[in-house]
Amino acid sequence: MASQAHLDKMQLRQNYRNLWHSDLMGTIQADTPYCCFAFWCAPCVSYLLRKRALYDDMSRYVCCAGYMPCSGKCGESKCPEFCLATEVFLCFGNSVASTRFLLQDEFNIQTTQCDNCIIGFMLVLQQVACIFSIVAMIVGSSEIQEASQILSCFADMVYCTVCACMQTQHKIEMDKRDGMFGSVMAVPPMQQMSRIDQPIPPSVGYPPQPAYGQPYGYPQQAQGYPPAYPSAYPPHGYSR
Repeated sequence: MASQAHLDKMQLRQNYRNLWHSDLMGTIQADTPYCCFAFWCAPCVSYLLRKRALYDDMSRYVCCAGYMPCSGKCGESKCPEFCLATEVFLCFGNSVASTRFLLQDEFNIQTTQCDNCIIGFMLVLQQVACIFSIVAMIVGSSEIQEASQILSCFADMVYCTVCACMQTQHKIEMDKRDGMFGSVMAVPPMQQMSRIDQPIPPSVGYPPQPAYGQPYGYPQQAQGYPPAYPSAYPPHGYSR
């Protein structure tokens, strides 16, 4: 049942109507310093972004944002900071993906086909590099081993680069959420932080969806997310 719920949620994300403020191809140009920071200090950036995605309220933290079988079973309520640090260092890929899903489900954001192709290429390249390494180990040919090492190095570089762009994309989206491109959005209520059990994605932070046949996505004016709740969840130390 849990796996089916995850599959249903993944299918639901394809129907989200809002778009990322910046696609993966544009993140380097949009925020070059942060992209470099995310490349060289990836786990630290993942930690900071997850905490920021939770509005700096670590009482909301759940391992992998509630998207993995281990979520809620790692003692997060007792020491969320330590659990998050463990997640970003030991399960870095999952930590980036979980923050991404968290933002997508909160703001009804879809991933463009171009971004999906880039992410898919990264994953396929990792799998191909793994297969080549296994073949090189079995065959024992020096030429195949050398080719395998080159392919593995290339796959790792692509992985690190795409993850850095993804984390920069998340940071830019939260800049928009926090009013750096316009008005400040209210913090969503606690119940909206539970993602996988929501059959319909919340519309917090985005304007009402247009009628059928009209273009959708971000509004043309750069005014940020309009507040959806006048007195939502209290900031609790969160500074804008």
